[in-house]
Amino acid sequence: MRADGCLPRRDNAQEVTTIWYIGIDVHKKMCNACIKDLEGNIQKELEFPNKSTGTDKLLEAIEGREAKAVIESTGNMWLRLYLGLEEAGVNVVLANPEKTKAIAEAKLKNDKVDARTLADLLRAKLIAHCYVPPESVRELRSLVRHRITITRDMTRVKNRIHAILDKYELEFSGTDMFGKAGMMWLRGITSKLTELDQFIFDAELRHVETLKSLIKEVETRIAKESAESEDVKLLMGIPGVNYYTALLLTSEIGDFSRFSSANKLVSWLGLAPRVHQSVNTIYNGRITKEGAPRVRWALVQAARSAVRWDDHYRTKYQKIKERRGDGKAIVAIAREITVPMYHMINRKEGYRFSTDSFKTEKLKKLEGESKKWAKMMEVPAGGMTA
Repeated sequence: MRADGCLPRRDNAQEVTTIWYIGIDVHKKMCNACIKDLEGNIQKELEFPNKSTGTDKLLEAIEGREAKAVIESTGNMWLRLYLGLEEAGVNVVLANPEKTKAIAEAKLKNDKVDARTLADLLRAKLIAHCYVPPESVRELRSLVRHRITITRDMTRVKNRIHAILDKYELEFSGTDMFGKAGMMWLRGITSKLTELDQFIFDAELRHVETLKSLIKEVETRIAKESAESEDVKLLMGIPGVNYYTALLLTSEIGDFSRFSSANKLVSWLGLAPRVHQSVNTIYNGRITKEGAPRVRWALVQAARSAVRWDDHYRTKYQKIKERRGDGKAIVAIAREITVPMYHMINRKEGYRFSTDSFKTEKLKKLEGESKKWAKMMEVPAGGMTA
């Protein structure tokens, strides 16, 4: 008690100064951390491996103090460290590297400087946060992205086969060269190739067959996961959105309610036009292409399909195409699909303009595909039924 009989006032600012701010520059094998206090004084700097033992080393350096940490989003290299710090009770945030770069561009750049800069931005509350979805959503993301990876592998293999065919001026007269009839034709032309090219060509054809099997397997698993998601079933009511597209959208976007409006979601997806303003002149340029490229690609593909099968979207597409061309018209349709998608997920409502027969047909197909997964699980690795 003070001399005037009053209790001493506890200064909240004094308590805050005990918090340490940690900037962490993450790499695949090693990380650099800079620990600062509220005034910006460096308390500690350390290098540690990007593994669980490295996380323990960083936690030892904190000495049990209250701490806030920031990690830049770099591939999946941040995930192990982020989860380890979060589990230990450290308030950790994931920084958007593009926006952090815009704030903290420096002529001198190395791992130590980057860690110090991140710590300073965290102290000043200038970190542009990245959304970190729960584990269940991250796993679905991995599944959907795995399918994308395999499909890209297939495209590369097909391109190599095309290169060999071009070398010998061989052309397939059918519609699908990698369908049943096309594969029979491909196997029948090996005699026209040199011995070494035959060897390479046969290997590529086997590669195609293997990838086909893997794609079928992963698509069946995606159908199984989609059948268990009410959000996916809701989005399937939108023209042009199948179960794969719907699962991609829900897993990549995650929590729709984190966007305060549909326009905010459109902006995050990079589908909003750039705005250039000078005095009284406002010019809308190309779309920003910021945000999630996979979701933007999926919405553009959905727009292509919607224009083909839905009268409302086809009419609107034709009007915009006449004035501004195909590309901008399709982007406009993708934006229009995004708005009802946002409200459907947040309100748990179906697509209002979808017919019952349209919904039933899509859901029936999803159910049939998801059942294939159960049948696949009945067959062990040896191929014999249990």
